[in-house]
Amino acid sequence: MVEQRNCSFCGGPIEPGTGKMFVRKDGSVFYFCSTKCQNNFRLGRAPRRVPWTQAGRKAAGKE
Repeated sequence: MVEQRNCSFCGGPIEPGTGKMFVRKDGSVFYFCSTKCQNNFRLGRAPRRVPWTQAGRKAAGKE
């Protein structure tokens, strides 16, 4: 059985065989479901301030 992963930025599920894995020099691992999430992470945006992420919806009181 393939392990189900969640996007490190938006929190959405990543289907097996898709997405990207980013590993920093210090060994921390990040998984991204799309280029949109990867670019927002590179820009230094906080997921809680982006309204379409799970953290952003929770911060706004929608979930």
